[in-house]
Amino acid sequence: MKKYDGVNQAMLDRFATRPGRKALLPELTDKAQVALMCRMLVREGWDDHIAGHITYRLANGNILTNPWELAWSELTASDIVTLDPSGRVIDGEWNVTPAIGLHLQLHAARPDAHVVIHNHPHYSGIWACMQKVPPVYDQASAYCGVELPLYNEYDGTFEDKAVSISAVEALGDAKWALLANHGSLVVGKDLRQAHLRAITLEWRSKRAYQVELGGGGTPLSTEEVNKVSIADDNGFPFIWEAMARKELRLDPTLVD
Repeated sequence: MKKYDGVNQAMLDRFATRPGRKALLPELTDKAQVALMCRMLVREGWDDHIAGHITYRLANGNILTNPWELAWSELTASDIVTLDPSGRVIDGEWNVTPAIGLHLQLHAARPDAHVVIHNHPHYSGIWACMQKVPPVYDQASAYCGVELPLYNEYDGTFEDKAVSISAVEALGDAKWALLANHGSLVVGKDLRQAHLRAITLEWRSKRAYQVELGGGGTPLSTEEVNKVSIADDNGFPFIWEAMARKELRLDPTLVD
C-alpha cells in the first residue's frame, strides 16, 4: 500500500495539511500487508482458531491468501500463499483451505472485490446465529452504512461449490453480509476499505449486543448514518496505519 492509498486526496489536502514528523509505516510488501490484516483482525474478534480466509487480488490477477494450517495470530509475510486466478498455488509452502472456491468465485464475479474476508467473528457471529441484523447505535457503527444483508440459506461449509456459488449470488453487489448460523463475509476494493468494513461490522455487532442487553436504545436514523458513512467510499485516514503499527510494535518479525 502506497502512502494513503484508498483515501480521498482532496479530503486529506483539506483536513491534514501538515506533513507529519515521520512516515506512518515502513515500506511493506503485498504479502506483509496481508499478514498484517490477519493480525489486525484477530484483535477485532475475527479469530475462530484456524478458520477463516482472506484473499487479496493483485493487479496482475494473482491472489494472495493465508495458509490453511496456521492461525491468523501466528502467520507472517513469508507464510502467505500466492495463487493464480484458478486457485492453483504458484508460490508458497503451505496448503490452502478447501473453501477457497468462495473467494475465487467472488473475485471472478466482482471486479470491484479485490479483497474478500470470511471468518466466524465473535459478535457478528452472534447476530448471524440469531438471524437478525444489528441496528446502528453509534458513530463507530455507522462508518460503512446501514444496509447489511442476511444470507439465511446455510447448507454446509464452503468447500461445496454449489454452496459457495449460492452465497456469491446472494451477496450480489453488497459490501458485506451475515451468513446465518455461520459467520460473516466482507469484500472491499482495497485492503484499507476491507479493513474498515470488517472492524465496523464487528464493532456494530458488539455495540448493538451490549445496548440491547442493557435494555435497548434508539438506533441512528438512516440520514444520520449516511452523514458518517462517507468514510466507506472516501477511505478512513490513518486507521489502517495506526492498527498496523500496533502489530509491528508487538511483533516486528511478522513482515519478514
